[in-house]
Formats: sequence, C-alpha cells, structure tokens
Amino acid sequence: MPSNVREHAGRHYAVVFHYALHDDAWSVELSEAVPAPATGDTDAAATYLPGAAFLATLVPDEDPTAEPTMRVYSPEEHVVPYEITRWYEEQVADQVERCRETSGR
Repeated sequence: MPSNVREHAGRHYAVVFHYALHDDAWSVELSEAVPAPATGDTDAAATYLPGAAFLATLVPDEDPTAEPTMRVYSPEEHVVPYEITRWYEEQVADQVERCRETSGR
C-alpha cells in the first residue's frame, strides 16, 4: 500500500491508497502517522508509518454513475489541521480524476 507522509506542527499524518475489492473502489485513507522501527533511514516516509485510518474516501472505478463517498472512523475525537485536510482532499481529487479517466467519464 503506497503512502504519503506529511508533518504539520510537530505531528505526522499519512495518506494511504489501496483497492477495496468489496467496494469496487479505491480507498484513500487519512491517519495520524506513527513512528516506524528505527532503520537508520532519514526519509519521513520511511520513519513514519500510517496509523489507524480515521477518514476514508471511496473512489469507484468500475461504475461510471457511482460518486465518491467519505467514511469517518473515529471512536476518539480527531482534530485535523486545515492544511492537512486540504492536502488529503487534493490527493482524493487526483484519485477521482485518475479513476474517471480510466472509466471514460
């Protein structure tokens, strides 16, 4: 599962992309990133791993009439900075565009 990690105000967030076969859609998930086991690598993507997703957007790629939907998974309250929300939504928008290009919409 490819992921992107971004730091904001001392906290790290991750966006993960994977195919949700049971939904026939790409899932784009936002989580707070957690420190990875030490490997000596200085790349943020290698030193932080995605945590449990608290926001997921399903982007259908098979059904041309299906719209993307968002799911919130949050037993705890999560405060997401505006810049992180924008970053996440930009990645969702890119995924929607890719799926629509391949499905002919």
